[in-house]
Amino acid sequence: MKLETHPKRIFGLDLLRAIAIILVVLGHGKFILNDTFLAGFPYFNLIDGVDIFFVLSGFLIGGILLRDISEKKQFKSSDLLRFWKRRWFRTLPNYYLILGANYLVVKHVLIKGDLEKFDFHFFTFTQNFNSPLYGFFWESWSLSVEEWFYLLTPILIFGLYRMFSIKISFLAVTIAMIFFSLLYRYRISGPNFDSFWWDVTFRKIVLCRLDSIGFGLLVAWIYFYYPKFWDKIKVPSFILGIALTLFLINYDQGVKSLYKQTIYFSILPFTVMLFLPLAEGFKKANGIVPIAIQHVSKISYSMYLINLALVAEVIKHNFQPSGGFDGIIKYLIYWVIVIVVSTLLFKYFEKPMMELRDLDIKSLFQKKSE
Repeated sequence: MKLETHPKRIFGLDLLRAIAIILVVLGHGKFILNDTFLAGFPYFNLIDGVDIFFVLSGFLIGGILLRDISEKKQFKSSDLLRFWKRRWFRTLPNYYLILGANYLVVKHVLIKGDLEKFDFHFFTFTQNFNSPLYGFFWESWSLSVEEWFYLLTPILIFGLYRMFSIKISFLAVTIAMIFFSLLYRYRISGPNFDSFWWDVTFRKIVLCRLDSIGFGLLVAWIYFYYPKFWDKIKVPSFILGIALTLFLINYDQGVKSLYKQTIYFSILPFTVMLFLPLAEGFKKANGIVPIAIQHVSKISYSMYLINLALVAEVIKHNFQPSGGFDGIIKYLIYWVIVIVVSTLLFKYFEKPMMELRDLDIKSLFQKKSE
């Protein structure tokens, strides 16, 4: 399978995206090693890879909005529709395909799941909008956060842009998003949460997590309007990011604490945000390792969609490791399946769907009629 570099890609951002999906896949597959001499692997706490995805989304999508609106010096309803068209051709086809696959593997009892949970909410991304999601297609929680971000952010900017400049409108929406989720988490916080309900409530409800993407918007705003400051803070920001990462993985007051229910989810994306100035400046890298990293970055969305239910859970419920060596082999098989299937899914489905978003349907019909 040939891996090719993409001249328009920024290697530092690809590296962050690859780290994010590797953290996610590590977390979902480590149970395979539970009965081996590698039990407990990885042996240290890791930050949440999903938060890296959230901040990257805010940074990249925020940058696109700022650039397009500033260049056109306008933001019309047609621009809004074009933005959604491009985003949804990127995310929805793969999501609905894997949603259907999840239904089938549960229906045919290849994995455990509650089909009563499967309803219209999964088609409107409201399955965890303001209430916990569990029992079916668990990993879709983060996709709901992303899709509501794609929907709400440009609408709010569109509304404010009627009265203020794009610079003020964008920053106002960003600050509102950051503080809204923090205040919402504070409002629902309390001592009656165990680790399960903390996870499906504070970590996985849309209204609780929009601020993670908001920090990506904030760093996009800084990058766009203050490029000199951006260049100056690359190294100091990176060092502070390392320090905060060490703090996050070593300081834990427990899921019943106000810190873990509220402030933790603000510090985590803020920490990720600090790595972006240096990462964005790392434009290119040569060699087989950078090519592999870039490939993992490109297929990361497909990897995220399939790794848990369609690979890890299928192994867990049908091919449970019997011991040390068997567990290691099946762990390696887990990684191979995730990467190979994601590569094929990207090449033959995800990428062709993305290419459709730039297709001019009217001109296509005109050419056929000539």
